[in-house]
Amino acid sequence: MLARGTSLVWGALVAAVTLAAPPALAQQQTIRQYQLRPVDGVVRLVMTEVPRPTAGPGEVLVRVRATSLNRRDLSILQSSYGSGDREGLVPLSDGAGEVVAIGPGVTRFRVGDRVAGTFFARWVDGRRNAAVNATARGGSVDGMLSEMIVSPEEGLVHIPEHLSFEEAATLPCAAVTAWNGLFTYGGLEPGDYVLLEGTGGVSVFGLQLAAAAGARPIITSSSDEKLARARELGAFGTVNYRTNSEWQREVRALTGGEGVQHVLEVGGVDTLEKALQALGFQGHIAMIGALSGSAGAMPTGSFIGLGTRVTGIYVGSRADFEAMNAFISEHRLRPVVDAVFPFEAAEAAYELMDSEQHLGKIVIRL
Repeated sequence: MLARGTSLVWGALVAAVTLAAPPALAQQQTIRQYQLRPVDGVVRLVMTEVPRPTAGPGEVLVRVRATSLNRRDLSILQSSYGSGDREGLVPLSDGAGEVVAIGPGVTRFRVGDRVAGTFFARWVDGRRNAAVNATARGGSVDGMLSEMIVSPEEGLVHIPEHLSFEEAATLPCAAVTAWNGLFTYGGLEPGDYVLLEGTGGVSVFGLQLAAAAGARPIITSSSDEKLARARELGAFGTVNYRTNSEWQREVRALTGGEGVQHVLEVGGVDTLEKALQALGFQGHIAMIGALSGSAGAMPTGSFIGLGTRVTGIYVGSRADFEAMNAFISEHRLRPVVDAVFPFEAAEAAYELMDSEQHLGKIVIRL
């Protein structure tokens, strides 16, 4: 793994990767995958060869064509996410590819179908429980950074026809999270004001989904260049929080003093209080992340006075994913892919995620 803070010219690095691709996997008895393993006392990405997997009863063998990163993946690599032994874990929750074999009893898929994995391999619908939590890809169970994976058939969805594998690979975590925060729990309606913090994957998906639904998304960033890009994507308003420390006042002003109806809260302790100041009556806060930390007092008085609803969002079910895919297909939405790295340069993809220089999603092509 490249050292944190290393400065890279991403395009030049990707162009410099000239490792030969392996022979067609159909003729191989082994596949390549990345695993998290200790090297000199530090957990790193290590490419390894393992036997080619086979699909058992109720299982589907998928040739993975693209994967994408989330902030969670960086935290897992750096051992700051959850607990437990990560040695040997195949990382990344997000990936898309094509079905190459099905096991006995599989009815939902055929060979050749284009699919994406769900974040939780065994959450179809209904309430999440401990058994579901134990199937989170790239954390509790092996993830997608592998040339082939075996999945239970209930842990896959068909991908929208107009999307490439690279685009579809960005959907399972960040897009479903934004969808649930705004629609499933937020009940977003046309004309609603939406506050989006930063220009990471969840926020950019929130921007695209909200704009497509006729809402009025307002997005913050420390980069004027990223804010200009956000306006091209449909942002109703933009605020630079670095040059405007009281950014919540400008957000509220953009709503004519009404306040926003929705917040995708990814910042945590440093942003929640200001987000509340930008929130209108009967608004909804989707608690998604804590980039600045999770400590701090909850202003319960403000919640009561505003009639605020707060929902903790941990991605979603297969049913949520499929509902979102129908919306994406209807509106012909295309995910924002900032950079695509070859499989051999997976470490560089992590490094770009760590640099926070990207807007939208980072993809690894297999």
